[in-house]
Amino acid sequence: MGVWYAGCMKYRFHDLELDTGRSLLRRDGEEVDLEPRAFAVLSFLVAHRDRVVSKDELVEAVWDGRFISDAAISTAVKAVRRAVNDTGAEQNSVRTLRGRGFRFVAPVEVVVAAEVAVEPAPVTVPAEDGRPSIAVLPFRLFGGSEDYAAIADAIPAELIASLSRLRWLKIFARGSCFRFREDAADLASIRGKLGAHYCLSGAVEVFDRQLAITVELNDTRSQAIVWSDRFSGTMDDVHEMRGTIVAHVVTALEIHIPHHEAEAARLRAPQSLDCWALYHLGLQHMYRFNKADNAAAVGLFDRAVKLEPGFARAHAARSFTSFQNAFLNYTPDPEADIRDARRFAERSVELDPYDPLGNFTLARAHWLEGEPQAGLGWLDRAVEISPNFSHGHYARGWTDVMAGRSGDALRHVGTAIELSPLDPFLYAMQATRAFAHLIDGDTEKAARWGEHAARTPGAHYLIGLIAAVAHEIHGDHKSAAYWARHASSRRPGASVDRFFKAFPFSDPALRRSISDALKRTGIPEG
Repeated sequence: MGVWYAGCMKYRFHDLELDTGRSLLRRDGEEVDLEPRAFAVLSFLVAHRDRVVSKDELVEAVWDGRFISDAAISTAVKAVRRAVNDTGAEQNSVRTLRGRGFRFVAPVEVVVAAEVAVEPAPVTVPAEDGRPSIAVLPFRLFGGSEDYAAIADAIPAELIASLSRLRWLKIFARGSCFRFREDAADLASIRGKLGAHYCLSGAVEVFDRQLAITVELNDTRSQAIVWSDRFSGTMDDVHEMRGTIVAHVVTALEIHIPHHEAEAARLRAPQSLDCWALYHLGLQHMYRFNKADNAAAVGLFDRAVKLEPGFARAHAARSFTSFQNAFLNYTPDPEADIRDARRFAERSVELDPYDPLGNFTLARAHWLEGEPQAGLGWLDRAVEISPNFSHGHYARGWTDVMAGRSGDALRHVGTAIELSPLDPFLYAMQATRAFAHLIDGDTEKAARWGEHAARTPGAHYLIGLIAAVAHEIHGDHKSAAYWARHASSRRPGASVDRFFKAFPFSDPALRRSISDALKRTGIPEG
């Protein structure tokens, strides 16, 4: 139990005397039976009678921060009320404030205070392993009544549960995070007491029936704002807003924290970089989608794996770079790249079967082997592990479009774009939409999305060929010829055969239509 119950304190209230030094509760000199956990709850509430004590604070102090159900807390509080002749209806000693916690409200007389103050237990911050860590604080409530306080706790609680699925990010438990309920987050204190690299805080504003929720991500080391956003709606939309906010925040953190970590790593001496710093630097190069940066990413991920052979994420990222080498013919031995893509992905899943990135890369290894449908199970697993994993939804849509399932493809890629509208893979998501509309015969939409995809940062020469195909089939021969020339200038040797090796459509009629369109724009057969 917590340090609050040590020492020698005596309190009187009603006809009772509470002796924390001897762990006794007496009524008119006779001991009142009270089991130890309930006694600790009573002692804590009496000691902090000047304020409301939250459930999370109670759990941290009495149950040492372990996961405890609301029913267990309720049982202990009921035992306290029985012991002091209180009830849930009267609440003349222990009052429940819905959405906030408990407060001891009976008049208290301090009889004996300890002569020697009890020193608080030193906080031991765990040694850092290089992995980013985050504390999600309870949101602050502005306006409205205390009836809305539950919203300010519910959203961060859901965020903690969702973020805990991210294998690359260390999440501090709710019991620890929710102790920080000050009006303004003290980033230095959070850094010192928890060792968290990042702090996610928020504010809930309620005016009439209007609801506005602001979320902010801070670096506790520099105290800089890394990212923030604001969501608005009405109280009638609160449940839908909760889901939207959680999904949006999780996806935003997957983009902004790795980018911020990579920028910080660039300021460090190369010889001082740990495996996580190397990993985040590698991601920056990997998502630039060109030959030189992909080679740089390979070197960084190889160094990370050498430093920590059990680093599952680095193995998954290494598979990703091998996929790019094979998919875009960056090296003279694509067969070796295909083998590496599978080998590294299998090792990642072996080391951590619950990392969505590892499952994603193993699915894509099947694409390189000409069997995209064989990877469906791994993609479904990736999304099941992390429902907000946008790359998993995108890849599921891509696999569907190769099989001619345009409706499923549009649904999956729509989810991916909604989750991550600024994703490094946005060009590929848009290209998948173009293919899906082409299958449906809507050539106008296919051309529009093909154009968007080809002009989006990161788009490689194959995306330019998709734009050429879509425009040609739509009848815009000028735009088709432009994108065909653009793709050929970026990749001499671009051909129909290479296009279908990258995009193995299963429908023979669609393949013929695409092949004819490419040839009409001047792209050679082989």
